[in-house]
Amino acid sequence: MVLNFAHRGSLTEAPENTLPAFQKAIAHGAEAIELDVQLTKDRQLVVCHDHKLTRFNKNAPKRIIDMSLEEIKGIDVSGSFKEEYMGTTLPTLDEVLEICQDELLLNIEIKNIPVLYEGIEDILIRCLSEYNRLHNVIISSFDHMALKRIQDIAPSMPIGMLFYYRILQPWKYAEHSGLEVASIHPNQVYTDREFVKQCKASGYKVYPYTVNDLKHYEELVDFGVDGVFSNNPEIFGKVTSLKLKG
Repeated sequence: MVLNFAHRGSLTEAPENTLPAFQKAIAHGAEAIELDVQLTKDRQLVVCHDHKLTRFNKNAPKRIIDMSLEEIKGIDVSGSFKEEYMGTTLPTLDEVLEICQDELLLNIEIKNIPVLYEGIEDILIRCLSEYNRLHNVIISSFDHMALKRIQDIAPSMPIGMLFYYRILQPWKYAEHSGLEVASIHPNQVYTDREFVKQCKASGYKVYPYTVNDLKHYEELVDFGVDGVFSNNPEIFGKVTSLKLKG
């Protein structure tokens, strides 16, 4: 069975990475959700993909790292969904954990590039511990040093290596990284049958991103991927049976 993640929630139906988007994904029957975390100026975990909020609100030119949580909570991020979701703001990770049942698998991506959030790994693990949520969670990042820090402080936490560009034998890179990698998350553009075969032969699950076309999704499943990250409810709403425990 494959495991499909609602990428930033149901972002075609509500502002991405917000409580309404996650609630929509849950309503569609999603069993896994992907979200992004960053740190505010006062070192609070907020859920957001971009380092600035100008894509959603042109009057918010500052970076997240330069704003307090109180400032961020004053910014409307409804964007193109303003008519229905005016006043929606970025949630904290705490707020997301409060609406996500234990059975819901979370992929939490540390957005540590190009801004480096020193200590975000410790704060993230502490937050998950406080919510008794050190299970059914994958932590991923393009910053593999952040993954090393996660492994150092929470050795049993499954980690996923994100890759954007094509590199030579990423499965070998993962194998020789010194990390206990659970899954490889490649760009779907270059994910082919041989790529999947080599990764799985090395013991890694394969979750490509961001797969929105149903025909391409079915092709990737035929290649043997273990699941995908998707914005399409037809894909991420498919019932799955895989769960991670850690």
